[in-house]
Amino acid sequence: MDLTAWKAAHELVIAIYEVTKSFPPEEKFGLTVQIQKAAVSITSNIAEGFSRNSMKEKLQFFSTALASLTEVQNQILIARDVKYLSQEIFLSLFDKATTTNRILSGLIKSTRQKRFSYHSQF
Repeated sequence: MDLTAWKAAHELVIAIYEVTKSFPPEEKFGLTVQIQKAAVSITSNIAEGFSRNSMKEKLQFFSTALASLTEVQNQILIARDVKYLSQEIFLSLFDKATTTNRILSGLIKSTRQKRFSYHSQF
């Protein structure tokens, strides 16, 4: 089992939790919880996708992880624009998110290829 996508996403989750500690207290039930939940959803869906037997189910979970990643990228932009993140921290998080996106997109592509090559054998 290739955990590269999960590892990259996990690094992003940990970084998100670290930086959201400095968000204002009034954001505890707003942007803070939203970005944390979306980040955790990435790794959770990757893990669940790995445990599925059918390629169709794997793709469903990996695609949901990608959607959550896109949500995190949007929330990182919002946090920067409302001055909760410095440009340096924003760039670090966005770099982690971009790396995760690239790896996860590759995982989805390879899973699709496996799914279609499996079906073409029959």
